Amino acid sequence: MADQAIVVLEGVTKRYRQGALDVHALRGLDLTIEKGEFTAIVGPSGSGKTTALNLIGALDTATAGSVKLEGKDLSTLSRRQLSALRRDRIGFVFQAYNLLPVLTAYENAESVLALQGTPVAERKQKVMALLEEVGLQGMEDRRPDQLSGGQQQRVAIARAIVSDPVVVLADEPTANVDSETADKLLSIMEELNREHGNTFLFSTHDPRVMERARRVVRLVDGRVAKDESPAS
Repeated sequence: MADQAIVVLEGVTKRYRQGALDVHALRGLDLTIEKGEFTAIVGPSGSGKTTALNLIGALDTATAGSVKLEGKDLSTLSRRQLSALRRDRIGFVFQAYNLLPVLTAYENAESVLALQGTPVAERKQKVMALLEEVGLQGMEDRRPDQLSGGQQQRVAIARAIVSDPVVVLADEPTANVDSETADKLLSIMEELNREHGNTFLFSTHDPRVMERARRVVRLVDGRVAKDESPAS
């Protein structure tokens, strides 16, 4: 299992200060995510699922315990190293899409490769192939305000996986789209998981995501209450 482990959380605690109170978002969380998983972290509001994703994505730091990505303890890395890790090894899909409004679909999807210094010809080949794969062929020159919510999320998915990250973190990716669009987005991500082997880790309330996930980790009060792999 050690060879396949992408993410390992051991005894992770996260406390936030709210006025005079300490709020415990995570309480000794243990979690291992292996290569190729299609896993949903679920639970009620305040259960710690988004906090867990933020720690794995190096967007926040743990109060105690260790968060490891590909065997690297994130607490030992400098800000520059963490920035490079987020750019090169982690894909992000956010509820609010987080596309740059002045860039086209192509430019948004290309942005990570541009930051990595990938040659232009290689960028074009990868981005065009991926936009076609997510159903956006012919829309590469449209800006976000010329795309529907579902189309914007498809651009975000393409951007998240174009650089072949070790894990894609998707925080409520279906929250702002209708049921039909949500199903289409999930089918796209399932296909990418099967075809490319990308590891997907979701934080979600959406029962449709839970039904598609091959593993469901339920958090309650910052701890794992249930960890199961539903029958396919």
